[in-house]
Amino acid sequence: MKNTSGQGKSAIIPPEIKKWNWGAFFLSWIWGLGNNVFIALLSLIPGLNLIMSIVLGIKGNEWAWRNKRWNSIEDFLCIQKRWAWWGFSILIIFGLLGIAIIFATSSSDSPQISTSF
Repeated sequence: MKNTSGQGKSAIIPPEIKKWNWGAFFLSWIWGLGNNVFIALLSLIPGLNLIMSIVLGIKGNEWAWRNKRWNSIEDFLCIQKRWAWWGFSILIIFGLLGIAIIFATSSSDSPQISTSF
C-alpha cells in the first residue's frame, strides 16, 4: 500500500492503524502536539478532558496519520506504541505518588497521644 500519511483528509487510512490509541488517550494534549493533532488541545478545557481523551483514543491514529508524514505503517505503529508506553508509565507513577500522598497525610492526621502531665 502506498504511504499516504501527512496528506490531510485525502490520506487513505491503512486498516492496520484503525484501532484504539492508548498514547492519545493517556497523554491527550501532549500527544496531540507531538502528532500535529491540535484538536487534542480541547482536552485542556475542564469538562471536556475525559470526553476528548476517549475521542482521541478512538480517532487518534487516523488523525495522526493524516496530519503528519510517517516513514511507514510500521514506523507509525512503533512510535504510537512508545506514546502508549510513556502514557501508561506516567499514569502508574502519578498513581503511586497519589497513594503515597494519601498515606502520608492520613498518618499525620491521626491524633497524637500526649504522655506528659
